[in-house]
Amino acid sequence: MKYLPLIFILIVLSFVSCKPAEKAEESSKQWYKGNLHTHSYWSDGDDYPEMIMDWYKSHDYDFVVLSDHNTLAEGEKWKLIPKSPSHEMGFQKYVEKYGDRAVYREDSAGRIEVKLKTLLEYAPMFEEPGEFLIIQSQELSESFEKKPLHMNVANIQKLIPEEGGNSVAEILQNGLDRVKAQRDSTGVPMFLHINHPNFVWAITPEDMIELKGERFFEVYNGHPQVNNYGDSLRPSMEVLWDKVQAAYLQADKPLLYGLAVDDAHNYHVFDQNSSNPGRGWVMVLADELTPSSLIEAMENGDFYSTTGVILNEIDFDGETLSVAVKPDKDITYTIQFFGTKKTNPEKSGILLKEMEGEAAAYTLENDDMYVRAKIISSKPKENPYQLGDTETAWIQPVRSNRL
Repeated sequence: MKYLPLIFILIVLSFVSCKPAEKAEESSKQWYKGNLHTHSYWSDGDDYPEMIMDWYKSHDYDFVVLSDHNTLAEGEKWKLIPKSPSHEMGFQKYVEKYGDRAVYREDSAGRIEVKLKTLLEYAPMFEEPGEFLIIQSQELSESFEKKPLHMNVANIQKLIPEEGGNSVAEILQNGLDRVKAQRDSTGVPMFLHINHPNFVWAITPEDMIELKGERFFEVYNGHPQVNNYGDSLRPSMEVLWDKVQAAYLQADKPLLYGLAVDDAHNYHVFDQNSSNPGRGWVMVLADELTPSSLIEAMENGDFYSTTGVILNEIDFDGETLSVAVKPDKDITYTIQFFGTKKTNPEKSGILLKEMEGEAAAYTLENDDMYVRAKIISSKPKENPYQLGDTETAWIQPVRSNRL
């Protein structure tokens, strides 16, 4: 019995010594800025991979993809430079910057063709461990009854060809299944996300509700033709998000996460009619800047999407979701919490709470299926998707640990 006090002291010291280790483990994670939807001359973008990577790296992105339509940047591809001032000026800029590595030729009609760099060729020019990462991606582009059905696959290892199907939902499900099959066979983390559902009004909430294994979609896409905000007949991306989210949880499916992306195609002319870089991105809280770490974090919901608002903190303790903004001088913030009640799931995405300020929190009630947050700033968005847009951020949905 005389040894009990000593044992008790050792136990207490052991317990106390664990706390700093836990904090150190938490603090080892970092926020990484990235774009998951971008195009180049490998499909329908209007610039060279090197110029695009240079733009993102020089604008403080940590990771980026080139997600060209139904192609990977491999093999030999020559690009005929269109006869237009912007494309010809782009070629001159390319030669000035990368002339020592550029490969180009002139055809019999006097037109310039450029040999595009493959991923294996251009990645070493930009990648730096822990500083900048390029993730291989594909935009799997299908169609059904003239509706464009586009899905991005991050960290894809082998090209997935078009397969088709008998409905919108079947084609989307085929894409999800084929990505899962490739992931299972290779053991390499990767994920599919659904692109711009309202582009040509192609994908409805009902189409997405049918799916199994769907985890990510674009709540914000910077292309000027994707109808992020819906119209009098079709829902906005946020309304779609809540409707699908409520249906998924009722069916015991996982949470659905919303991405912000550029979908950049145009790098020479910056205006509201062009699809430019820098409009939307994700901030991922991960252990390290690797594809597997980033994907693991995103699948855990450890990220937010933004068009400019930066956060100091997101915390969820199992009951209360707390957010704190990194404020800009003279800028005000509105923090909103949205969710759906279990007793009235048909009325999805109701505003649960709204506060003005730089920090806010919401504690889930027993009747809440989930809660997600949105931060709207008073700062006008530079080169916006739509005139009048202000910088905004979307926090991923969470569920109570009581469930």
